[in-house]
Amino acid sequence: MKEKPIIPAVKPSKESHKYIYAVGKRKRAIAQIRLHDKKAGHISINGKKLEEYLPTLKLQETVNSPLKIVNSLNKFEITVLVKGGGITGQAEAIRMGIARALEKMDKKHRKTLKVAGYLKRDARIKERKKPGLKRARRAPQWSKR
Repeated sequence: MKEKPIIPAVKPSKESHKYIYAVGKRKRAIAQIRLHDKKAGHISINGKKLEEYLPTLKLQETVNSPLKIVNSLNKFEITVLVKGGGITGQAEAIRMGIARALEKMDKKHRKTLKVAGYLKRDARIKERKKPGLKRARRAPQWSKR
């Protein structure tokens, strides 16, 4: 039986520079993060700029929060592929992926990122609808007659 080859976390890319790969998840959203060693400070999500993809300031701050907490806001170029879920779930998945990539880059960041709660997967998902109920737990309205 063939074993799968082990792929290292740091891979050379087409542009002949290295990046750190990490995955972040939240609800149904999955974000694949590439933290490039270029010192550009740009974040692109699915080929769009951060401001175009996440228009609200709150969501932009959510994505940038792990970079702010480790004082490396404009030190990396980050490319993100994200799919599934809603816009808030995607932003939080991106935050988790960036935090994991920063931890892979430097193990000293682990404690600050862990205390902030960025390395913990928030697995809350929508509960399924049960038969005989309106929603997951909402019973139909009772009528006396």
